Amino acid sequence: MTDSKYFTTTKKGEIFELKAELNSDKKEKKKEAVKKVIASMTVGKDVSALFPDVVNCMQTDNLELKKLVYLYLMNYAKSQPDMAIMAVNTFVKDCEDPNPLIRALAVRTMGCIRVDKITEYLCEPLRKCLKDEDPYVRKTAAVCVAKLHDINAQLVEDQGFLDTLKDLISDSNPMVVANAVAALSEIAESHPNSNLLDLNPQTINKLLTALNECTEWGQIFILDCLANYTPRDDRESQSICERVTPRLSHANSAVVLSAVKVLMKFMEMLPKDLDYYGTLLKKLAPPLVTLLSAEPELQYVALRNINLIVQKRPEILKHEMKVFFVKYNDPIYVKLEKLDIMIRLASQANIAQVLAELKEYATEVDVDFVRKAVRAIGRCAIKVEQSAERCVSTLLDLIQTKVNYVVQEAIVVIKDIFRKYPNKYESVIATLCENLDSLDEPEARAAMIWIVGEYAERIDNADELLESFLEGFHDESTQVQLQLLTAIVKLFLKKPTETQELVQQVLSLATQDSDNPDLRDRGYIYWRLLSTDPVAAKEVVLAEKPLISEETDLIEPTLLDELICHIGTLASVYHKPPSAFVEGSRGVQHKRLPARAGSGESAESPEVGQSGTSEAPPAVIPSQGDLLGDLLNLDLAPATTTVPSVQPSMQMGAMDLLGGGLDSLMGDESDTLGGDIGGSPSMGAALGAPAAMPAALSNAPAVGGGLGDLFDLGGGVGMPTGFYVAPKTLFLPAMKAKGLEISGTFARRGGIIQMDLSLTNKAMSVMTDFAIQFNRNSFGLAPAGPLQVLTPLTPNQTIDVSLPLGTTGPVMKMEPLNNLQVAVKNNIDVFYFSCQYPLSLLFVEDGKMERQVFLATWKDIPNDNEAQFQIKDVHLNSDAASNKLQGSNIFTIAKRTVDAQDMLYQSIKLTNGIWVLAEMRVQTGNPNYTVNRNKESCQ
Repeated sequence: MTDSKYFTTTKKGEIFELKAELNSDKKEKKKEAVKKVIASMTVGKDVSALFPDVVNCMQTDNLELKKLVYLYLMNYAKSQPDMAIMAVNTFVKDCEDPNPLIRALAVRTMGCIRVDKITEYLCEPLRKCLKDEDPYVRKTAAVCVAKLHDINAQLVEDQGFLDTLKDLISDSNPMVVANAVAALSEIAESHPNSNLLDLNPQTINKLLTALNECTEWGQIFILDCLANYTPRDDRESQSICERVTPRLSHANSAVVLSAVKVLMKFMEMLPKDLDYYGTLLKKLAPPLVTLLSAEPELQYVALRNINLIVQKRPEILKHEMKVFFVKYNDPIYVKLEKLDIMIRLASQANIAQVLAELKEYATEVDVDFVRKAVRAIGRCAIKVEQSAERCVSTLLDLIQTKVNYVVQEAIVVIKDIFRKYPNKYESVIATLCENLDSLDEPEARAAMIWIVGEYAERIDNADELLESFLEGFHDESTQVQLQLLTAIVKLFLKKPTETQELVQQVLSLATQDSDNPDLRDRGYIYWRLLSTDPVAAKEVVLAEKPLISEETDLIEPTLLDELICHIGTLASVYHKPPSAFVEGSRGVQHKRLPARAGSGESAESPEVGQSGTSEAPPAVIPSQGDLLGDLLNLDLAPATTTVPSVQPSMQMGAMDLLGGGLDSLMGDESDTLGGDIGGSPSMGAALGAPAAMPAALSNAPAVGGGLGDLFDLGGGVGMPTGFYVAPKTLFLPAMKAKGLEISGTFARRGGIIQMDLSLTNKAMSVMTDFAIQFNRNSFGLAPAGPLQVLTPLTPNQTIDVSLPLGTTGPVMKMEPLNNLQVAVKNNIDVFYFSCQYPLSLLFVEDGKMERQVFLATWKDIPNDNEAQFQIKDVHLNSDAASNKLQGSNIFTIAKRTVDAQDMLYQSIKLTNGIWVLAEMRVQTGNPNYTVNRNKESCQ
């Protein structure tokens, strides 16, 4: 009889009966009772009242009964922690049982009981099991360390379990090695900066040896660990690749993807002219193709990963186009993904095959798939120039089918083809105009209007066509309204005598009758252009348009490199870095591919900045979610809209506002002293009305150096009576920006924040068309005007520009708080870098608080919030210090002398309305200042 009988009883008084059976002398009856208890627990009944009775059953040699009791214990130990302590002695005893299965069972259960009171009693049994003679017990104990670390990390470190885990990597049993690697990887995830997995060639050799013998999931743990290793040179990289390659033929798709991840990463270090490099490319294709014969869900995961691989290395699958052809019974999500990869692999060699397939797909019954197929034909035309004529012919054939949604998609993609190949395929316009009446989707209507406006001089009745759209102007979507406005203005500039009434009508509709600010603004711009300077209007509106790029949906290279390092994980399916969707306390480490052999760039070594000191290279802006996409999509003109200022309750990051902010305020040309600057937070902050400081600002570390630069101890551009300006530092090296090098600093002049930049052209070509855009940041910094590079930047030329900044841009908490992410565009490309600005930029000129208000606010702050800091080696008296600080908008409200010690009470106001109060003590003859900091507790 099966165990299903235990789930059928629902008698009253059942708990009492079970209690009696659990205390029975008969072993068989006891086992039956425990089974009934587990069955009740499984269906959600509360059987916690039987805890002591079930725990008494632990004293048995029967392995089945012991497993059932341990299962019960794991479930109820958290709700009955005091009772669970009763089981400790049994655990200790079971960990010394002669049967290794019982020892392993005991240590596994110990790791699953998440009760703080019990954990300290379990350290000794766990230590013994980690050194047990049986490998099954050792591998179970290794996983238990990771579970215990999750409960009490400090205890695990104090007991030396992490060192024991590291020793297990050298274990003779491959499964023990795999579990030790898995446990250390799990622990390292919660401590991203710790070097728990100290990978070196010897360790790597042990892992590769274990790789051949452990189970499939053990292989995945080891391969993921290998992917985090950076080989010393291309020879070591090739050696590892050779030993990992056999995993590509594994039956488990997760093992295959993990092996692909390792090979894709280490290929970066192999020279492309190496014979083995070509061999490896050929070996990678068959396993990826094999993954596509699995069930649809696995196919989809494989396709998402292949999409990344094709973007990084299209040569791997360039001969495998046919495997991506869609099958009639593929689910829609697989079909769409295959379609995307087909376009990425399309080339002159296979375009005929691809177009024949796509034309077939366009006659399917699934509307979404048909739309995507029609768009794909357009993308092929843009990507492979030789196929453009054939693609246009295919699209015209599809338009002749008169299927509404096919016609509309075809018109949208033909618009893009016109943009890519101007004055080449305009003969098809007449065919497009025949289908004007059938267009009902905004995107298709907008595309058709663009075509009519762009080629108005070739269409005899262009004015009639646009007038027909104008009749229902207010019912159209914004996209169509904007396009119609531009098209009619184009028509007017081409045929002014015939369309004067039409343009007046559309400008009136856009500016007077519309509530849409975008439409209204564009209408006013056109109106003023046309009324003041028609020649200039013609140059602006009918200017030559840039050709559209081949691939508009490629993943940004930095993000792509990071995603390649996450092949086989959720990040590779979402096409987003883990930081975009993993929440919680665990730190997410950004991974990157190693530098290619012979590139002269090291993944580890820092670059040397202009000052000659070793600095970390400027970070390329990481793609957090769609931040980079947002930045790319932003218009690179200065912002004109007003953004609300930061609300006081907003969490703005754990950082002292003054840490590093006062570090570089005051320059003294006469004092260039060295000494112990200390790196301590500079001045303390106490907050008062009207705005409250976020709670996140309390007890936070400082950013930047010590307070030395405040008094020019670091040596900078001295401004004795004004804002201290730090020397320019390297923001963007030429090697990361195709020859454009950017250095800069920040200043506050006459109440205006400015970013001083030096642009150097280290490339061989001229650079023009500069523009700049900031990402959202903690204090809403944004360009208040365009980047004024008035002359072309010739090779080896440097231009200095000063960019005014405002503080009304979009706000988002950054880490650190004063981090600024910047995009700079020129005629070559868009480049990204991040830098940090001094927070003293944000100190405003009206920051002098009334004495009575200062006194009242200071008194209201509790003594518990006081902290004290030392500023060392500042040879200035209190008056000189006060004058220097006032140059950077740090105002002395009052001064008093107590026991030959001057006490300065000071206030600062930030651009977002936060007030900061501080007390500075200066003793005559003593070069060290003391700063008292009070913080108001704000919720």
